[in-house]
Amino acid sequence: MTSNGRVVLIVCTAIAGMTGLVAAAPSLYNTFCRVTGFDGTTQRADAGSDRVLDRKVTVRFDGTVAPGLPWSFKPEQVSQTLHVGETAMAYFAATNSSDTPVVGTATFNVQPAKAGLYFMKVQCFCFTEQRLEPGQSVSMPVTYFIDPSIADDDNLDDVREITLSYTFYRNEDAEAKLVASGD
Repeated sequence: MTSNGRVVLIVCTAIAGMTGLVAAAPSLYNTFCRVTGFDGTTQRADAGSDRVLDRKVTVRFDGTVAPGLPWSFKPEQVSQTLHVGETAMAYFAATNSSDTPVVGTATFNVQPAKAGLYFMKVQCFCFTEQRLEPGQSVSMPVTYFIDPSIADDDNLDDVREITLSYTFYRNEDAEAKLVASGD
């Protein structure tokens, strides 16, 4: 192989490697965020906490929709104050204001971001896509708690308030599958 051939092979291998990294980046980033709570990513729990502390935290709620989604979406309560470790349930209201079925997917985070590792969701509408029929209104629950191990993290001693935010986006891929299946 000539020197030029080796250079071409190295460049093509590097391009293929970079393309593979770009393709894998979203799932690697999502895994990283779920494991570390980075950027306010909340955690999933199979059940509520077995320990409740005296410390209280106020959880505020926020809900928005992205452009292109013909829904209204908002929390049904402004806030809840609960003990760390106590399981709570909050509700969000959504209405499809269009004349066709629309599928939405929610993204979420908490602020301050450093609390993400300790914000545990047991059940949430955000775990699956949501389909709303024309004019349909629904009340969607989220069951959550603040992990008692937050008390062991000195960097979170100042956290007395956490904001849980959701943004719904239109899921056009899911809508295309509905049209293809005839639903």
